[in-house]
Amino acid sequence: MHTGHTGMEKFGYFDKLNGLDHLPHWDGEPCRSIQASEGSFFPPRDITQKDVVYIYDKDLCRTLPLVYREPVEKDGISADLYTLAEDAYGPPNENNSCFDHSHYKKYYGLQNISPCQYGAPVYISNPHFYQSDPQLLDAVEGLAPNAEQHKTYFKIQPKLGVPLEGQVRVQLNLLVEKAPNVMATKDFRDFVFPIMWLEEGVSELTPPIRRWIYLATVFAPTALPILSYGMILTGAFAMIYVFVRAYKNFVFTDDPTTELLEMGRRSLRRGSHLISNGQHRILHRDSYILLKANGTGVVVGGELDTSGTGTEGVHGGHSNNNNHLHHNHNLLHSHHHLYIQPKDQSLLAEEDSPA
Repeated sequence: MHTGHTGMEKFGYFDKLNGLDHLPHWDGEPCRSIQASEGSFFPPRDITQKDVVYIYDKDLCRTLPLVYREPVEKDGISADLYTLAEDAYGPPNENNSCFDHSHYKKYYGLQNISPCQYGAPVYISNPHFYQSDPQLLDAVEGLAPNAEQHKTYFKIQPKLGVPLEGQVRVQLNLLVEKAPNVMATKDFRDFVFPIMWLEEGVSELTPPIRRWIYLATVFAPTALPILSYGMILTGAFAMIYVFVRAYKNFVFTDDPTTELLEMGRRSLRRGSHLISNGQHRILHRDSYILLKANGTGVVVGGELDTSGTGTEGVHGGHSNNNNHLHHNHNLLHSHHHLYIQPKDQSLLAEEDSPA
């Protein structure tokens, strides 16, 4: 069966039937063709733009042409009305002459299907000889053809190719011929005797299927544009909002160069504040104690005490003090194990203070 992968012209049609790509009961085309649907899917008319579709009936051993008539509606869903072609069963033409045989009289609206009925003289027509030769109707009493009850039709959704409603109605007839050599039937006349008529199809879809078809064909075409345009408008408003915010905050309200300079100024202020705080802390450290690693030398207020007591460093000569200061200055640059700490005035002995 064709799935529409290569095109929708044969969507839902048979590709092969029982392993054959043709009907073996007939000799010529198009009678041998199996390019028809089994009744579930048809090529969507909105895509193919074709007004004729075909349906296969295994009891009739043939395909039946359905012709587009008019747009209709079924349960709130749009559909196309198709009915059986008027010449589907005859008169003989290029589409159905291959069904005829020379040993019977050809009537309008009557077809011989004996090749697929084991040679039995079985003929098909519309019920009650609807759209058939008036001679067939006049030969039998009790028939009253009616289009609403006896026509074959389908209502097919044009976008999906799904039938919403459809009925195939057909009548089986038997050809009765005079047999003069048979006493019981020697007075019979030649006529086509209707045996029975039947119909098969679907009148209503199940609610779930009808609901999905409604969503796909009615709701979706309406909601999809609204949703698409809504998303476009939402995106446009979002872009406008972002642009306006940028307009107010950065792009046009403040010059970018000015903004960068202002950021630089703020950075310089923070750096200057840190430097001034560090200098403030350094300037207040006006008195230090220099301790040698082995504890033998002390600088107090810029003077060196080598005796450990500090008295001689205070009351000694100025020359000695200068030598000691120069020596300690060299120690400060040469030894890594010297520690500088703020002078604590409370540590000074009473005798260390100047007289």
